[in-house]
Amino acid sequence: MEDLSLHLLDLAENSIRSQATRIEISLVEEMERDLLTVRVKDNGKGMDLDAAGRAVDPFFSTKPGKKVGLGLALLAQAAREAEGALEVVSKPGQGTEVKATFRHSHPDRKPLGDIAATIEVLVAGNPEIDFVFEHRKGGEHTRLDTREMTRS
Repeated sequence: MEDLSLHLLDLAENSIRSQATRIEISLVEEMERDLLTVRVKDNGKGMDLDAAGRAVDPFFSTKPGKKVGLGLALLAQAAREAEGALEVVSKPGQGTEVKATFRHSHPDRKPLGDIAATIEVLVAGNPEIDFVFEHRKGGEHTRLDTREMTRS
């Protein structure tokens, strides 16, 4: 994947497939620490400890009939290439949280991409899901909670 917005789209689609009704997406750029943290948390089906541990294996998938699941493996690789890491925490019936960290200034860190368009596609295509998006950079903070938006 060329940029982090595509990884966010993939993670959110995983959450949607896991029957999440709330998906939280956050980007935190800590310039003083030279750190970028990307997090997607949902309240979907979740995974047991074994599945969560194998989630970054490109030859493992929780999707019925699929034998490969490249999304998390590619994100883990992107994080490692930028001196970061990937963490997956999940509990059956409680949801999943995926957190990727990157050294912000690393020359191999993927660009953010068009985050706004990614969030727009997710919200427009899934009006029944509550999306919470936050982006923090320095003293700036942007937040969108679709539960707080008026729908007609």
